[in-house]
Amino acid sequence: MPLWGIVLALSACLVSGGTGQAADSRSFVTSDGARLHYLEAGPVGARTVLFVPGWTMPVWIFDRQIAALEARFHVLALDPRGQGQSEVAPYGYAYQRRGRDIAELIDRTGPSRVVVVGWSLGVLDSLAMLAAEGDDRIAGLVLIDNSIGEDPAPTSRPGRQSGPVSASDRAVRRAAFVAGLFAQDPGADYRERLTADALHMSPEQEQALLRYDVPRRFWRDALHGTDRPVLYVVRPRLRAQGDTLVATHADARMTVFEQAGHALFVDET
Repeated sequence: MPLWGIVLALSACLVSGGTGQAADSRSFVTSDGARLHYLEAGPVGARTVLFVPGWTMPVWIFDRQIAALEARFHVLALDPRGQGQSEVAPYGYAYQRRGRDIAELIDRTGPSRVVVVGWSLGVLDSLAMLAAEGDDRIAGLVLIDNSIGEDPAPTSRPGRQSGPVSASDRAVRRAAFVAGLFAQDPGADYRERLTADALHMSPEQEQALLRYDVPRRFWRDALHGTDRPVLYVVRPRLRAQGDTLVATHADARMTVFEQAGHALFVDET
C-alpha cells in the first residue's frame, strides 16, 4: 500500500475511533549502550508505521494515532533518548546519534520498509537518519510542523531561554511551553502529565538537542536525496516551504492545518 493509502486508512480509523487496545511497552539497547523505550501495537506482519515525537516530548502524545492505526498496521512509537520512559543517558544527544537510534529501531522490525512519522524535532531526527542511512528501509515520510531547509527560511521567533534557572522556574517555563503547543486546551491533567514527562533531561542535555553544526541546506538535501513519498503536515507559517517542496520533490504533498497549534495532531486528531 502506498503512503497515501496509509494516510487515508488513518483518517478512516480516526473517524471510527480506532480499537482502543493498549500498546505493548518495550525497550532495546542501542549500539552505544543506551536503553530506549518504545510502544508497539498491531499485527507484526503488517506494514509498519513509526512515530518520533518532538523536543523533550514523550511518545504517548501519539496515543490517539496509535489506537487508530493498530487494527491494520504494525505501529511503533519511539521515546527518543532522555525522553518519556527512555534512559536519560549521559551522552548521545547530537542529531547524528538520534538519527542512528531511529535506524536501530527500524532494524529490529525485519526487512520491510517503514513509514516514518516525525513531529517537530522528530522531523530533523528523521532527516538525520535519512542522510546517514539512506532510504532502503523507508517506505515514506510524514513530516509534521518543522522547517525542512526549503526556501523561504521561516521567520525567526524568540528562542527557548537558556542559562541557569531554578527547578521551580524551569518547571513553570516548561508548563508554559507545553500550553503553547495547543490551539485548544487539552485539559489541565493532560498538560500537567505532559509537562512532568518533558522535564526528564538536564537543561544541558535539552540544549544539546537544539545544536546543529550544519547549514539549513543539509535537511533539504537529505529530503531531496530520496524519491520516497513525503507528506508535509504544517501550520500556515510553513506553507511557503511546503509549496517549494511540492514543486521540486518527485513525490511530495502538503496538508495545512489552518487553526491548529504546533501539536496539530492533538488539536485536530
